[in-house]
Amino acid sequence: MNKDIITSLRPALVMTILFAMLLGLAYPLTLTGIGQMVFPSQANGSLIEQDGKIIGSERVGQGFTSDRYFSSRPSAAGKGYDGLASSGSNLGPASQVLVDRVKADSEKLTQANPGQPIPADLVTASASGLDPDITPQAAYYQVDRIARVRGLAATDVRALVDQHIEQPLLGFLGEPRVNVLEINRRLDRIGATTVR
Repeated sequence: MNKDIITSLRPALVMTILFAMLLGLAYPLTLTGIGQMVFPSQANGSLIEQDGKIIGSERVGQGFTSDRYFSSRPSAAGKGYDGLASSGSNLGPASQVLVDRVKADSEKLTQANPGQPIPADLVTASASGLDPDITPQAAYYQVDRIARVRGLAATDVRALVDQHIEQPLLGFLGEPRVNVLEINRRLDRIGATTVR
């Protein structure tokens, strides 16, 4: 009887060890190697460097609080844009905390652009809380404020938004979007040369 149990357990143990090595080591290492060879930037987080210092990622949102910059979507990730706490807030429409936050954000945006309807993505967080993009409408909404604060012509800032609109993949996968970090970096580069 003991011999039958040992005989039955041996293939199960061998297969467990084999698949643990295959799926737990060989497969992840192979995919990591392929990712590093074929898509090294994406495999390493699509990091953006400036003056030898990492300032952000193309794929992870970050907060911009100065009126000189385009604002990102609000973040519910941790204390805001925390990659280790990526998630939505799970606050529903009846939540007073959510209502108060949206109301405060709406009042601040209305002061900057009175009479203009506020794009929804400027007051609602994404599911991950780390969305790096805003809609073109949200970017256009911020043009007048940025132009005024930076002393730029609104037409120049609007043209900058036009240049940074990324179209859906293959023309139908996703929505048109503007990467906030990229447009803010470009805004800093042109700011000194086009001030009126």
